Amino acid sequence: MSESTTADTRSGIVAAAAHLLRTSGAKAVTTRAVAQEAGVPPPTIFRLFGDKDGLLEAVAEHVLADYVATKATKAAGENGDPVEDLRAAWHAHIAFNLANPDVFLLLVAPGRLRNSPATTDGAEVLRARVARVAAARLLKVSQARAVDMFHAAGTGATLALLAQPEDRRDPDLATAMLDAVLGEILTSASVRPDSEPIALAVALKAALPEFPALSEAERTLLAEWLTRAVAELQDRPQR
Repeated sequence: MSESTTADTRSGIVAAAAHLLRTSGAKAVTTRAVAQEAGVPPPTIFRLFGDKDGLLEAVAEHVLADYVATKATKAAGENGDPVEDLRAAWHAHIAFNLANPDVFLLLVAPGRLRNSPATTDGAEVLRARVARVAAARLLKVSQARAVDMFHAAGTGATLALLAQPEDRRDPDLATAMLDAVLGEILTSASVRPDSEPIALAVALKAALPEFPALSEAERTLLAEWLTRAVAELQDRPQR
């Protein structure tokens, strides 16, 4: 079998499995059912994916990659309020997770899809959105901490909602979690962003790539200084 034929067969199997996952859930994605849906003999699935877990991982990657590609395209065209864009992205991500619970649960399982290209691409889109907030001098924590908080809160909110019967889910839970995160990472609306040293430090670090007069070594050194300054400021007890 040629390399292109193998790739086509693999894509057809993943598409068939994704259809079963979307319409009937993870329990319906058996090797027999997928083989029948894709029109291939069951041994082909084992040869290409190793086992059912390997197939499910490929399906999750496929579904997530399509979503991330759409998200990246949308993010590239954003030029409005960075906080509002971040809010919209949060709600879109929660909606995707709830609409694709089996894919979400595969992605958050410990050790599974840790090296997923789609997951990596999705994280880059989030980091870019947070960088826009930082550049606007609105962050009072490091970009890395903000991204980690968004990821943790989004995962927790989704798990909490999935644990509830669909007709009894709290429609305001995800928004409340988002507001809590934003309250922890954004400068106060009553304080000028320019007056908060940490907001300036985070913004300056975000803008370093835009300083062509600096050498790579100078940018690296300045980034290290700013990282240390931000870490000290964000961990300083609030007065």
